[in-house]
Amino acid sequence: MTAPQQGFDGPAPAGEGPPGAGAAGPAPVPVPDRGPAPAVPGASAARRARGTGRVPFPTVDEISRHCVADDEPETVHIEIHLPTRPDPARLRAAVTGALRAHARILVRQAPTRWWHRRYVWELTDGPDRDPVSYPGGTLAEGRRRALADCPSLRASPPIRVEVIENADGDAGGWVLLVTINHTALDGPACLRVLATAAELYGGADNSPAPPPVRAGAVPDGPPPAPATSSWTRPARVAADTAHRGASGNGMLVCELPVPARPPRGPGGGAAYTVNDQLLVATWIMSARWNRQHGRPPRPVRITMPVDDRPRTADMPIGNGTRLVEVTFGSEERELHDTLTASGPPDREAIDRLLRVTAARTRALKQADRPQLGFSGDLLTTPWLPVGLRRAYTRALREGAGPWASTTLLSNIGRVPYALDFGDAGRATAVWFSAPARSPRGLSVTTVSTGGRLQLALRWSRARLDDTAGHRLGELFAAALASTSYEPGTDADTGTRTEAEAAPGTEAGGAEA
Repeated sequence: MTAPQQGFDGPAPAGEGPPGAGAAGPAPVPVPDRGPAPAVPGASAARRARGTGRVPFPTVDEISRHCVADDEPETVHIEIHLPTRPDPARLRAAVTGALRAHARILVRQAPTRWWHRRYVWELTDGPDRDPVSYPGGTLAEGRRRALADCPSLRASPPIRVEVIENADGDAGGWVLLVTINHTALDGPACLRVLATAAELYGGADNSPAPPPVRAGAVPDGPPPAPATSSWTRPARVAADTAHRGASGNGMLVCELPVPARPPRGPGGGAAYTVNDQLLVATWIMSARWNRQHGRPPRPVRITMPVDDRPRTADMPIGNGTRLVEVTFGSEERELHDTLTASGPPDREAIDRLLRVTAARTRALKQADRPQLGFSGDLLTTPWLPVGLRRAYTRALREGAGPWASTTLLSNIGRVPYALDFGDAGRATAVWFSAPARSPRGLSVTTVSTGGRLQLALRWSRARLDDTAGHRLGELFAAALASTSYEPGTDADTGTRTEAEAAPGTEAGGAEA
């Protein structure tokens, strides 16, 4: 793994409100042709943006709101690394303009009582407070805040943008560190807003690049069957911590090379994608970790969000992905000992697992199903008051915990925007991290920029301490390198094309 690489164990959250670091700065500059900008910085604390409408919580938002826990903040963190410092007044103006251009992000939760039938978003005509701050301090401190301090749902917008100097990094520069309350929206939706802010700030075109070409070829035969019954308990990443009962999340941030992919075959397709390589690497990491900790083999099940939204300016803002679960079939049992033994994994075994995983993921992405499955829609049907629905949703989540997937893999794919901030420069790297809530206690999030893979490994501190998290990250790096294509394997006969993990396979919905 290459720098920048750091591990963080965020402190237990101090509450739902915004951190003190988000102090208001100078008044934002009005954005032309978008109406008057709201005078949030320096305004009276009692002033709130005017409400313009009300929207009931969608299914994903409601389930997330039901399951909020103070010791595991529901935050998504995004880092955009820039060469130089953005001008504060212009950045505030650009962010304000972007928020108003994507008005669905300007929401706060309306006051709710247990007997109400719905949680409701109140749309606002502007921010209640300035979301942009220059708090000073180190990037490590900013990352700890991102893991521990969740932006409040009671103030619009439910995001926080901190501009921090990256004094510790090899390349230096400045970082836009964005913290999102995941109950309100996911990472890709927020990135769309930030791309608009970049365009307003620098004036350069930040329209999304076209997605990779996908060949329409279909492999011979039906997709492989699931590994096990849905009633079989999946593997859980073995706990390894010196701080039992600790709260909050820890995180490892690093950069890896994108693994080599097989060339396109005569039909224009490739045997597997980077997304499939990430899934197999996650399987190897989890299975090897558990074997090293003396755990008996159990099926690894990976939750993978799929995002079908366009990345254009009219992209729907909110939680817009659907969750699918990837299993690894009979190959998992047959290849377990081979792939988890010490030393480099067997190349032939890896190729076999990659091919069957590619067939499964294609079928899963094409399946038409609700975002959280049919059970999610049933749980949020307003037959009962929201307080009672919250109670039985939390009880069901706790009771079904042993059957939750092993981990979450959020593959954002290639960043489709230039993220060109004019005189502050273009983004040199982008990182995302998704919540690592129990019972999984682990999430893997990847982004691809400039031919490199930005990885964020995030874990529950009740499951792993900082030292263990770093060792798990090293296992993942080695596993991903082992999936890299080598000429001469039978992966040359491919069936589909994705030059790189595509935005459509992003994982940023209910869990990212």
